[in-house]
Amino acid sequence: MDGVLHVSGAPISGAAAAVKRLRDAGHRVRFVTNSTTRSRSQLAENLRGMGIELENDELQTTGSVASRALAGKRVLALTMPGLLDDLEGLQLVGMNVDAVLLGGADEGEETGRVFSYLNLNRAFHELEAGAELYCLHKNRWWQTADGARLDAGAFVAGLEYAAETEATVLGKPSTAYFQAALEAIDADPGLTWMVGDDLEGDCVGASKHGMRTILVRTGKFRPDEVERSPVQPDGIISSIAQLPDWLESAL
Repeated sequence: MDGVLHVSGAPISGAAAAVKRLRDAGHRVRFVTNSTTRSRSQLAENLRGMGIELENDELQTTGSVASRALAGKRVLALTMPGLLDDLEGLQLVGMNVDAVLLGGADEGEETGRVFSYLNLNRAFHELEAGAELYCLHKNRWWQTADGARLDAGAFVAGLEYAAETEATVLGKPSTAYFQAALEAIDADPGLTWMVGDDLEGDCVGASKHGMRTILVRTGKFRPDEVERSPVQPDGIISSIAQLPDWLESAL
């Protein structure tokens, strides 16, 4: 979503029309995101405000996946407050936990409070005591209207190093996340196209799951990363606005 349909809330030109054309052509559409700053209902409402028609249940978030994966566990959650609605059903506590969950960063000041030394140190001690480490994603950075920003993957890696453990990634590029999207639209991987701006999280991850991939030259797109990558997307287009025409010529 972010980087493909919009950047920092500013719509990508032609995105809404492209989604409508895909639907009109009979394509089944699933919106998947690693965004962890707002709940699913808030994210869906934002997209509708950009002219993109969708129902809330067409949008797959990492928070909803976490609520299923961590059901019944006591969880220390270092996430943005807006995500808490998607974590309903979890026992969110501050100590003596079964799992530590890290979400992504935001563009505001809240990020500094969530990922403070005090909170990260608390997480470290819980991991040392035997808690499992989970993260909604492990993105190193993301693209905003003001340029690239450090994402929470840096904090995940730091806790992995300090506690000598490995985090379970619940969002992209995990196989479980892509599988959930495919099941939701009853789709075969080889007949499904993943469209993204993140070569590593979107295209490489989906390709490993057997899906076909299209990289857009918006958001996180960097030509040097494409040149270095051993895994190449099946197609590269200027933006999602070109997607319907590209698919018509390719299929």
